[in-house]
Amino acid sequence: MPNELFHQNELLVYNTTTRSKEVFRPLHAPFVGMYVCGPTVYSEPHLGNCRTFVSFDMIYRYLRHLGYKVRYVRNITDAGHIESTAGTTGDRISEQARLEQVEPMEIVQKYSTAFRNIMAKFNALPPDIEPTATGHIIEQIEMTKAILESGYAYEVDGNVFFDVEKFAKDHPYTQLSGRNLEEMLNNTRDLGGQELKKGRLDFALWIKAKPEHLQRWPSPWGEGYPGWHIECSAMSTKYLGKQFDIHGGGMDLIPTHHTNEVAQSVACNHTTPVRYWLHTNMLTVNGQKMSKSLGNSFLPEELFSGSHPLLDRGYSPMTVRFFMLQAHYSSTLDFTNEALQAAEKGYRRLMSMLENLEALKPSGAVDDTTEKALNASMLAMYAGMNNDFNTPQAIAAMNEASALINTAAHTGSGEISARPDTLERMQNTCRTFVYDVFGLKSEDDAGGDVLDGVMNLVIDIRKEARSNKDFATSDKIRDVLSAVGIVLKDSKEGTTWEQS
Repeated sequence: MPNELFHQNELLVYNTTTRSKEVFRPLHAPFVGMYVCGPTVYSEPHLGNCRTFVSFDMIYRYLRHLGYKVRYVRNITDAGHIESTAGTTGDRISEQARLEQVEPMEIVQKYSTAFRNIMAKFNALPPDIEPTATGHIIEQIEMTKAILESGYAYEVDGNVFFDVEKFAKDHPYTQLSGRNLEEMLNNTRDLGGQELKKGRLDFALWIKAKPEHLQRWPSPWGEGYPGWHIECSAMSTKYLGKQFDIHGGGMDLIPTHHTNEVAQSVACNHTTPVRYWLHTNMLTVNGQKMSKSLGNSFLPEELFSGSHPLLDRGYSPMTVRFFMLQAHYSSTLDFTNEALQAAEKGYRRLMSMLENLEALKPSGAVDDTTEKALNASMLAMYAGMNNDFNTPQAIAAMNEASALINTAAHTGSGEISARPDTLERMQNTCRTFVYDVFGLKSEDDAGGDVLDGVMNLVIDIRKEARSNKDFATSDKIRDVLSAVGIVLKDSKEGTTWEQS
């Protein structure tokens, strides 16, 4: 556990259900159950999904850092129930399988692997359990049977539907979304199978498979496949129990998927399933909602390579991760070239500061102002993270001390006027936050050694120019390097450099 100095403030989380910040109180502390809706694997990973999973990776990391024993469950949706935009076969996995002329599970394997590879590039930790919808058909059937027995579902011609209006008479169906039930009834669009339903808001727990549907399983109601919402309720119950601590996902899942998850779980298990609902916000590009139709939607690999026409160049995975952490997980995140380039510089400054901090030694003298600044920075880092995982606030707190640290690193003999235990605690805290909580890592490789060699040569040439009073050449070298993000720092001990 971290030093008790940093436990003065309790962890607050914004709960979507109550629309307020609440003190985090796990059901069975120090154990925490966390479930996050994972990807539907019919295409390359979407950047918006990646933002959600990077955010919950940060939350997972911080909870573990505080000493909680977290069971992180993130599902894979691999059953064919997500509607196809083409509308030819009914679901996207089957549609993609037909296009690529392979079996549906080949599509699932291909894009599950692609998703895991992308998350590894973002340095996201794997979840503790990664269940699949197709691996839990029995659990979904059993839950559907229980909901039927509770009286909140009905069967029609091999289909089983959840009776929303009946449930809403007994329970607060719209509590999570805060929407008006009557407005929802009036604004609901017609979906497939609407003529079989009693009510417009009723949703499928089990769907009768048409002859052309590729994924199908036997059930008490005939061959078919589960509805979308039931998978998360079944798997979260199996691995985390009838009630657990945190359920997360994108904000777009609140009105339908997560609302229906709550209804199913209450109807089956007779208790509210989740204590804290946490939701990430959407991505925009140059102020517009990211969308394929607008041509402003790009895949993570396009972002890394810079191959998308809206991008000036590529940005490394750690730059993108840092960019995501610069915004609170529940706020809109706008991708622009200018913002990504600023994040790149911010990431480099942070890593440079950490490198300088690691090299510092106590001078033997103690300056009260320095002591206060370092301790205030550490306290503010924890205060930020305890304020609903506010990474921008925590990063700002770290940056507050960077000028002090960098100045000490580049003057004198690399010493700072702080107590040895304060310096050690600062080093440990910053190292822990950067690597273990923020999930960042150094992107230095063999190319870094080459750059070091080149820069040493450039500095020697500039030193020789200055010795010969050729200040025009000296200044030109400095200015050209500055233009490409490399800053030279002259001192009595010589010239050093860093990437800005």
